[in-house]
Amino acid sequence: MFGRRAAPPAAAPEAKPAAKAAASPSAASVAAAAGKSAELDQRLSEIKVSVFNDLIDSVDPTELAKLEPAQVREEISDIVSEIISMRSLVLSASEQQIVIHDICNDVLGLGPLEPLIARDDIADIMVNGADKVYIEANGKMELTDIKFRDNAQLMNICQRIVSAVGRRVDEASPICDARLADGSRVNVIGPPLALDGPTLTIRKFKRDKLTLEKLVDYGSISPAGAKVLQVVGRCRINVLISGGTGSGKTTLLNCLTRYIDLDERIITCEDAAELQLQQPHVVRLETRPPNLEGAGQVSMRDLVKNCLRMRPERIIVGEVRGPEAFDLLQAMNTGHDGSMGTIHANTPRDALSRVENMVAMGGYNLPAKAVREQIAAAINVVVQASRLRDGTRKITHISEIVGMEGDVITLQDLFLYEFQGEDSTGRILGRHKATGIRPGFWDRARYYGLERDLADALAEAHG
Repeated sequence: MFGRRAAPPAAAPEAKPAAKAAASPSAASVAAAAGKSAELDQRLSEIKVSVFNDLIDSVDPTELAKLEPAQVREEISDIVSEIISMRSLVLSASEQQIVIHDICNDVLGLGPLEPLIARDDIADIMVNGADKVYIEANGKMELTDIKFRDNAQLMNICQRIVSAVGRRVDEASPICDARLADGSRVNVIGPPLALDGPTLTIRKFKRDKLTLEKLVDYGSISPAGAKVLQVVGRCRINVLISGGTGSGKTTLLNCLTRYIDLDERIITCEDAAELQLQQPHVVRLETRPPNLEGAGQVSMRDLVKNCLRMRPERIIVGEVRGPEAFDLLQAMNTGHDGSMGTIHANTPRDALSRVENMVAMGGYNLPAKAVREQIAAAINVVVQASRLRDGTRKITHISEIVGMEGDVITLQDLFLYEFQGEDSTGRILGRHKATGIRPGFWDRARYYGLERDLADALAEAHG
């Protein structure tokens, strides 16, 4: 199965002064050039198919499996070159390189998506069927000229991705979460649920690991706010990171885990493992979908309940989305300080309401006040991440839970992002500001010897 890049749309002739009108390309010449490009693409596509079929007959998969990936690519490149020569195919040097490169990508990589995977400025790749591939780069969505030959090729690529992590996607199980070898998060939804062909979504894994310092450089948080988050990470405060889709929750969670001591035993629970913890003592757990007979499923709740028996010092849940919320609250309340998780919500208050609803999903018939008391006792800080309408990502709230007033959980904001308007290009203008409230975890910071760091951060915020 092969993919190709669609011919880039012909640019409209640029307006010229009347004296130079004769030099402008005519509509006929533009159309002719586009036609030749389409013919070339079609010819190369046919050559790729025939060469690929010969390649399959020429190689021994068991022998290739013994080689390193770079050696396999080199071997396949040599065989493809020999096939082109033996078939006496008329190709220019550049065309031959295109054929070799695309076939290697189809056999070993992700076919037409390989150039996008190689780019580090792309945050998301969204494939809506064979002929529509979108990317998000620099906070903006754009349509690319990347295309698959057909939906069958796209489905083969999806199968290759999910089978690498022991999962499957087919008509019986058309929805699947997986990950690439570099840790990028993958979601596949295929027919019959996806009506216009398989839909593949890849949340790219950045090669350069983001840190709080880099988030400060990007303007996502102020220097003082970043120092407060460092203290939060180091003095074992239970944190819930809230935000919408694509707001940077997992990135922020990775940043906070950098401040966990190297001698702590950390257990992570994820649907698709993507956290990048740097500590040496980390146990990574991943959920498992049911098999063909519908048996063998291991849910997030199963993982959270089991990791309590694994002598964890910190428990990190990639995303809290169901009844496992109750088990995580229990863990936070029984000595596993410094546990962290993310949740989909638009505000810190909404995040707490969602946790309450998730506990109810577990079938626990508990009074609302009792659940809220558990939440107030377990979670210390809620950090809100948001993706603004100009594509930038900001930490808009650092909020602390300070207890209960009647039946209501009491929150106090320590840092807020204040919207101030937008510039002529549509970029959002604003600033992070401290509210001036002394954190309730001040004594905890003193216990860990971080009182001075916290005081300096708050003084800087007011300076």
